[in-house]
Amino acid sequence: MLVDEQVAMFLHIISHHLKNQVIKHHFNGSRETVSRSFRNVLNAVIRLQDVLFKKVEPITANSTEPMWKCFENYLGALYGTYTKIWVPTVDKPRYRMRKGDIATNMLGVCTPDMYFVYVLPGWEGSVVDG
Repeated sequence: MLVDEQVAMFLHIISHHLKNQVIKHHFNGSRETVSRSFRNVLNAVIRLQDVLFKKVEPITANSTEPMWKCFENYLGALYGTYTKIWVPTVDKPRYRMRKGDIATNMLGVCTPDMYFVYVLPGWEGSVVDG
């Protein structure tokens, strides 16, 4: 299997939280192939984490940015947002927000330089209504 297909499979699994059984049909492979490919890409990402992921540094007291003065010693900012989506009818109750829209919730964390250091997509829209 080509590397780009393995990476596509890996991204598809982590972004949509899918099982090997679903991915095997989508990519026309066996569950063993899906599992092995996922493990290969995950191991590569772990080995490259120093290159791929930026190390965060706390905001210092002598920061020249006026916007960050009140966030002294914080690592960054945390923000969640809703994105309207289309889902199959059977899944609509899970994604329906209290105001009736069908949406997914995405959480993002960024550094003072506005670099994303963590993104968690794919929560059902109703998850924070509780």
